[in-house]
Amino acid sequence: MADITLPLQEYCASLDENCLPRVLQVCSGVYFQGSVYEISGSEVCFSTGDLIKIIAIELQSVSCEYVSNNDKFELPIHHTGLFKVIPEPMPYNTVDEMMKLRPIGLESSLPFTFTSRTKIKMGDFTLSPGKELTVRCFEKLDDGNMCVRCFIRGQQDASAEVCIPLSTKGEFYECESDECFSLSEIMTSSSLRSRRFRFANTTKLQQPLLFSPVYQIHAIMTLRKNVLKFPSSLEVDVIDVTENCKADFVTPLSLTEILSQPDEKFPAVLEILEGPGCRAMFKCNWLAGLKTQNKVIFHKKGSAALVLISNLKSRKTQQYFLVSQHYGGRLKRRPREFSSVYEVYAASVNAPGLKVNVTRNCEEIEEEGVPALSVGEQLEIVRCERMELPNAKDTKEKQTVEALLCYRKADEDDEEEEEADRLDKEEMYLPMYMQGHFVEVLADNKKYKLKDLGKEFSLPLDVKVVTKDPELESDPLAASNLRIEAAMVEPVIQASFLNCPDKCFDIPSKWLSMSVYFTDESLPWPKDQPPKCRVETVTEITDDFLYEFRKQATSDVAPPPRPPKRDVSSSKSTKKSKKKSKSKADTVPCKELTDLTVNWKKRPPAPPVPDGIEDEHPPTVPPKSPATATMMGKAQPNTYVKMQDSIKKVPLNNEPDVDSDHDYETVDELATVIKKAQENVQFFK
Repeated sequence: MADITLPLQEYCASLDENCLPRVLQVCSGVYFQGSVYEISGSEVCFSTGDLIKIIAIELQSVSCEYVSNNDKFELPIHHTGLFKVIPEPMPYNTVDEMMKLRPIGLESSLPFTFTSRTKIKMGDFTLSPGKELTVRCFEKLDDGNMCVRCFIRGQQDASAEVCIPLSTKGEFYECESDECFSLSEIMTSSSLRSRRFRFANTTKLQQPLLFSPVYQIHAIMTLRKNVLKFPSSLEVDVIDVTENCKADFVTPLSLTEILSQPDEKFPAVLEILEGPGCRAMFKCNWLAGLKTQNKVIFHKKGSAALVLISNLKSRKTQQYFLVSQHYGGRLKRRPREFSSVYEVYAASVNAPGLKVNVTRNCEEIEEEGVPALSVGEQLEIVRCERMELPNAKDTKEKQTVEALLCYRKADEDDEEEEEADRLDKEEMYLPMYMQGHFVEVLADNKKYKLKDLGKEFSLPLDVKVVTKDPELESDPLAASNLRIEAAMVEPVIQASFLNCPDKCFDIPSKWLSMSVYFTDESLPWPKDQPPKCRVETVTEITDDFLYEFRKQATSDVAPPPRPPKRDVSSSKSTKKSKKKSKSKADTVPCKELTDLTVNWKKRPPAPPVPDGIEDEHPPTVPPKSPATATMMGKAQPNTYVKMQDSIKKVPLNNEPDVDSDHDYETVDELATVIKKAQENVQFFK
């Protein structure tokens, strides 16, 4: 198949898995109808001239084509239907040629039926043309030649057997056999794949079919990260260039795969095929240099002891660092601060004999078992026990909660009193849910190396950097108050850039995703004279790193306990008192309620009533006549006048005075007007 251009589907149909790998060159590249996401990330297009190295093929389905009209459809490889072989119309010149071109091996193809259009002479015996001969088996004659033993069915069910040498000449045609094949059997035989078939269990679909396998091709391309997977039905013309190809197919490697390489391959120069993703885990100078097509030196691989350090929350920005235990600065321990008894207990588990000072007064809550604490008191943590909450009503209803047993003593300077306190220590219980303010008591003022702190003390640990690392140009931890939160051992790759081969940094392979490959480029230093490497020991990390780290390090530690429920008796009494006060409010006189304003202030008192007109109507001023108004020329001021004699009391049920010149209406007239108004309103509705 070398130097012959073929469609990819046709090339793969005749491909033998035993001859892999094969290198193909694309002669015409076309786009597959679909996007990269529709076929799960498989390669969908190739460019003319691309080299493809096929390393494996996997049968996916079978392409079926009608010989008459070239219509195509696909069937799954596990299709349950059966198919019959359609006899070839071409004649065979010898029996040997006919048997060798059988679709499968000679022994497994039997019985096999054929006919001869010419006479067959075998010594004194002659077979007339048109007879059907069924091959039963193969035999070896006395002269060493091979022959086939055939069964002949004659007239009136008469039968006979004859041996026909393979070298017998004539015009032979194969007959249709009753043998049926499945798709998987057809695809596993190179001879059967080239034959024509028809459906065996139906009479409607008798058209000849040609079968062609559809493979999923596994291939690699130069400078590609992963193994490509694409269907063989891709409409691409290819040519086999395996014998003439000298291209070096680069094998992309991840950082995890780099760790599995032998130590003899380091140091080496590698090129980056794919740099870290957009989700950065580190904030450091060397991360920006890890870009695609950049080259780096990998000096060695191994593991490094690292600690996770954070600065205290008192700073404006919270920072986190991965620090190597080879960090050269000096550190002092700082007392830890605790805001609850549970935090004190958690610290005492890893530090037996822990002592703390109370830094804020705490009031006693008797029903919750919370004792009173004063500033300056010192507590020595003993152990965790269960304490009984006080309950004076019924001993059967008493509750027990987890508490911290402590020895309490006052912060006194007198040594004799301190000695007496040691002899007579006061025991007290602090419930685990109790909130408070405590600070650790330290008597240690020693300077430590980072690796020594991890050996002598348990984490977490509060420290202060008192001496910076002299090997670092700028130590980000210098003069900082820090908390050592966790320690770990991580696989790392010591690397550097070509322009600064001695300035190294450790790449934590677990937390960085990259794709690289080994190059043949020589190292930038004389042979067997490697530079003295200076490795950065402090790397700032991002919140993404912290989130992933804590997610992997989560444990089934129980949360701190809750305080017990409060006694409901006190709340009930409070509710009763509220109800009583509410009932008293209901008995307030209406006059008092009406005298209250929005601002709960009393209205001012009413003006005094003039003498002699108490419980009487105010005086009525008659309307002015037009003449009077003209004579006056202007409106007269309204004045209050005592008109005791002029006021007349008119009963509401009396008839109005016709001679009176007032314009007031009686109650009956008002009722009539209101009724008419209501009727008018109803009419317009």
